[in-house]
Amino acid sequence: MPVAARVGFVDKVRAHLELLDPVTWISVFPCLAGGVMASGVMQPTLHDYLLLLIIFLMFGPLGTGFSQSVNDYFDLELDRVNEPTRPIPSGRLTEKEALGNSIIVLLLALGFGLFLGLHIGGMRGIVIFVSIFSALVVAYLYSAPPFKLKTNIFFSAPAVGFSYGFVSFLSANALFGDIRPEALWLAGLNFFMAVALIILNDFKSAEGDKESGLKSLTVMIGAKNTFRVSFLIIDIVFAVLAYLSFTWGFIIPAAFVLLGLAFNLVLQVQLLNDPKGGISFMSGAVGGGFGNAIGKSDVQEHNAFLRFQVANNILFLINNLVVAGMVGSKYW
Repeated sequence: MPVAARVGFVDKVRAHLELLDPVTWISVFPCLAGGVMASGVMQPTLHDYLLLLIIFLMFGPLGTGFSQSVNDYFDLELDRVNEPTRPIPSGRLTEKEALGNSIIVLLLALGFGLFLGLHIGGMRGIVIFVSIFSALVVAYLYSAPPFKLKTNIFFSAPAVGFSYGFVSFLSANALFGDIRPEALWLAGLNFFMAVALIILNDFKSAEGDKESGLKSLTVMIGAKNTFRVSFLIIDIVFAVLAYLSFTWGFIIPAAFVLLGLAFNLVLQVQLLNDPKGGISFMSGAVGGGFGNAIGKSDVQEHNAFLRFQVANNILFLINNLVVAGMVGSKYW
């Protein structure tokens, strides 16, 4: 009996962690890292490393975790059909326990935000607290009725871009110094990149969205046109990043951004020609352990997007961090 009780407790803890979806926590780190690098004033001290850890916990396990747990709570009936192995429909967590999970991470995220806001002080502290507060509000509105921003792509994609890309970048930039003008541009580009990727991510649930009346872009305009819209946004982001890099005096980084854009265009043409099987040479990149991290799907268009996502994210991440670091070097 003691052994059974111990196993039950461990399974319960695992279910709570699964509800917070740890795979998604890392998604905010590139924006946080870029924001910090663009400030140019973080010091290699225990104090600054602790602040960086706190803001990552605030936006990652707590902020992102809240968005995932509250989404599962309000999607229970849908998950009973589509994802019965999730913690709540599988019975590993009760609805009350799941609600408690959401409330705890919500309060912890607000507590961390309040601590950072008071510790940093001034306008920078206000920016940090308002950022996490607004991100949490948007996360709730994204899933909770009667708002359910997720039911319409014109609200859902900007909501994700705002929470994951924009405010996280600005908060990290304000953590160690005044918000740089360049940081506002980079935060905006991260917003639009997140919007473009969320549009493509909806491929995986297109059939379910159509049956339930959700207005994803794929449902409204079809797979190939969805690729076109998303690719246009992505290409504009790369082009603007190259232009800004050039005008800020970062000639070599601007050239590398253009190379990244050119490589993306090659991949995009292949996907437009074959939305289901395009860039199959990258199939190995989404297999195995890495595939478990970024996701898998039975929908061919979504698997094609996952292959593209690997290349695009690496290209944008490297270029974004390099440019952010160059911005920071101006203020160092």
